[in-house]
Amino acid sequence: MTYHDNIAQTDQLIAGYNGTWDGISAEAVARMRAQNRFRTGLDIARYTAAIMRRDMAAYDADPAAYTQSLGCWHGFIGQQKMISIKKHFGSTERRYLYLSGWMIAALRSEFGPLPDQSMHEKTSVPALIEELYTFLRQADARELGGLFRELDAARDAGDEVNEQRLLNAIEHYQTHVVPIIADIDAGFGNAEATYLLAKKMIEAGACALQIENQVSDEKQCGHQDGKVTVPHEDFLAKVRACRYAFLELGVEDGIIVTRTDSLGAGLTKQIAVSKEPGDLGDQYNSYLDCEEIDPATAQNGDVILNRDGKLLRPKRLPSNLFQFRAGTGADRCVMDCIASLDNGADLLWIETEKPHIEQIASMVDRIRAVHPTAKLVYNNSPSFNWTLNFRQQVFDAWAEAGRNVAAYDRAKLMSVDYDRTELAAEADERIRTFQSESAKRAGIFHHLITLPTYHTAALSTDNLAKEYFGDQGMLGYVKNVQRAEIRQGIAAVKHQNMSGSDIGDDHKDYFAGEAALKAGGAHNTMNQFAA
Repeated sequence: MTYHDNIAQTDQLIAGYNGTWDGISAEAVARMRAQNRFRTGLDIARYTAAIMRRDMAAYDADPAAYTQSLGCWHGFIGQQKMISIKKHFGSTERRYLYLSGWMIAALRSEFGPLPDQSMHEKTSVPALIEELYTFLRQADARELGGLFRELDAARDAGDEVNEQRLLNAIEHYQTHVVPIIADIDAGFGNAEATYLLAKKMIEAGACALQIENQVSDEKQCGHQDGKVTVPHEDFLAKVRACRYAFLELGVEDGIIVTRTDSLGAGLTKQIAVSKEPGDLGDQYNSYLDCEEIDPATAQNGDVILNRDGKLLRPKRLPSNLFQFRAGTGADRCVMDCIASLDNGADLLWIETEKPHIEQIASMVDRIRAVHPTAKLVYNNSPSFNWTLNFRQQVFDAWAEAGRNVAAYDRAKLMSVDYDRTELAAEADERIRTFQSESAKRAGIFHHLITLPTYHTAALSTDNLAKEYFGDQGMLGYVKNVQRAEIRQGIAAVKHQNMSGSDIGDDHKDYFAGEAALKAGGAHNTMNQFAA
């Protein structure tokens, strides 16, 4: 309903109570409804899934229409990100949030900081989704509350032109609520455990679940060693579990992002079941590092494969894990991705060890030969040394082109001594355009940075501590934080308003009228920031 329709409907409702509801303002109800557009997490999941589907179709038509997100580990961080986007760009279109399992483990577990090994409480994942959306909905309520106050002031002043402008802004208000791509790790157990957690995440508002093909109880961060993958049927059972969760809850266009860690994973815990040559199990096993044996030399406990009439023994490590042949990671990634798309995945995630467009594209080209509209979510990871990687890429390109690179030491290109060189400038330009170029060349629909706000929190806190506890004292805060907030128009400089004080005052006015004891009076120190 429109704002006016809401008022009219509520007026009619109030009138039906024979004067006992006359203390209720229909317009106040309409305002509260506008400030609480999403009643449940499922409302959010359905709304944001539709956004992602439209964005995916737009990207298929034009790869310049790629999407982006930053990982956020707290509701306030996600809220401030979206407020900033609306302030600077006027729209939240094609900008999402990412929920990182790494940051939950490191920052939100009751055990304290943990490595990214699925040791944190699984309940903390839906809890953070709910928290993020609570803060985003409050951002809506706060901004709309400001528009309502401006509307009242325009009416009091008899300014009909401004009144109509504000009514139009209210009617066409763009919410801060955007899609969240949420990390469900390797599913936190078997397929049933994955299904149960997926339901909780969707109920909290997640429209997109990202699941990886590692063993749940051996899960590692994608940029650490020791990763262990599972056979496809084990993984696809969890993919189906996520789809069942979406369908059960009525989010029929929910998004499943399947992540393969095979590029850096050289181990498997299981030999895949194979029913016939060439099936998925047989393909998975074909990459195992094996040695041919004579049946007479078979040992107790050996696992033996029969391939083309030969008996092969996969090499088993003391950890009881089996290893893949070196150099097969890219082939296994392609196989993983095709199998995922064949079984209902919507988007792919290939975890790489460096940000190299042609490396990514070489795999995507092979996937698209089977699935022409295959699209990636890509981790622009802080685990990469972007400066060193791209300077080395430029160095290698120059050397291959026959340019003189004698002035550069490839191993030491991170040095500040190279910061003002032509090579560094070209590398920075490649970093700047990495997302747009890889969206065009390598099928990357969504670019995210998994852990950026972890690093920004550490960096900003270090800078403040250095100044405040040093000889700058209070000036270290005032100059570098508060004054910068004022100059840059950071909404949180009015922290009482940001925390909901003005919303509370509005409610007090609705509930008690002139008797309301409000916090926003003349003696509120936030008035010092009115300018």
